[in-house]
Amino acid sequence: LPLNEMIFYVRRDAVLRARWLSDLDGLAREFGLSREEYEALRDKDVRRLNEMGVHQYYIPQILRLFYGASANSNGHPALEAYRRAYPDEAAAAERLLARSARREGRGEG
Repeated sequence: LPLNEMIFYVRRDAVLRARWLSDLDGLAREFGLSREEYEALRDKDVRRLNEMGVHQYYIPQILRLFYGASANSNGHPALEAYRRAYPDEAAAAERLLARSARREGRGEG
């Protein structure tokens, strides 16, 4: 899938990361993305991208490219976007984290 290749290179190259934010359409054409791939990417529709075949490892990477990765927290825009795309999975992960915290006596959740 061209988008998997694009993400691989964009994550490693500062110039490509800058273009990701300033010229996503041109970058997508350069890597040979289909119109459908580009539109899902532009719309940050990571569930649709995953259904198209984008590697699951790249889904959070895509969100970090759009929203940044500094100051990560439970309220970070990348995590919020992931929660919207995968509400059931996110809720299950949060329940598991809360149970784990209670078992360890941290009292979180």
